[in-house]
Amino acid sequence: MTAAPIELLRAHVIHARSRPVAHRFTYAVFCLRVRVDQMAQLDGQASWLFGVNRRRPVTFHVADHGDRSGADLMAWLRSRLAIAGVDIDVGAVWLQSFPRVFGYVFNPVSFWYVHDTQGVLRALLAEVNNTFGERHQYVLRAAGGGAILDGEVLHCVKAFHVSPFCRVEGAYRFRVQELGKTHRVAIDYHDDPALPSPLLHTAIQGVAAPLTTAVLLRALLAMPFMTFGVVARIHLQALRLYLRKVPFQRKPAAPAAEVTFTREGQDEL
Repeated sequence: MTAAPIELLRAHVIHARSRPVAHRFTYAVFCLRVRVDQMAQLDGQASWLFGVNRRRPVTFHVADHGDRSGADLMAWLRSRLAIAGVDIDVGAVWLQSFPRVFGYVFNPVSFWYVHDTQGVLRALLAEVNNTFGERHQYVLRAAGGGAILDGEVLHCVKAFHVSPFCRVEGAYRFRVQELGKTHRVAIDYHDDPALPSPLLHTAIQGVAAPLTTAVLLRALLAMPFMTFGVVARIHLQALRLYLRKVPFQRKPAAPAAEVTFTREGQDEL
């Protein structure tokens, strides 16, 4: 049976800070998982509740990703892979992101799972947005550029400002895990790689199902203002950290390059 080109992921986001104060929260979300290499098939997924590049209560818009022009996402992805030196025959590409809900979306990070034509996961692209309107991409690969194994640590230096309570220094350690329809991405941010524990641990984990009107309606009724809540929670948690006197960092200039990628030798970060 051919897999559906779009899925709904009911998930939970976990965020845990270890210092200078312990701070942890978790909340429910739902995401879309879209086969961007099969965009031509997505028009058939439209219903009164969901649409692609059209007005519906829940939507996926091409212009929310890539270069934001609404142009071909696969062409943009290949340009990012080329910058990172990823030379593979690209097969299935799944994009996991928040949808627009009643016309609004903010994606702190979207994940592009890039497989080769044999179905092997070969790269993970993290498309990051901050609340200042800036964006950056991290292209992650396994050591030696081979298959990304389940749970394998993928390393990359931090190059982009996201939180005013973290400096732009140190490194990220990503882990991707999949068990059937359960998908998990964890990101540990090590401000000082010499320390055993990360400053921040974040993860999103959930179970995917083919997108149907009934499945989406249940998610929407449970979380009707989900995307508005994402931004509200970002500011609420920032206020809590501020009140707990966590040092506040001024926003630096955006990096000159929009793409940061795994380089040989980063396994020691």
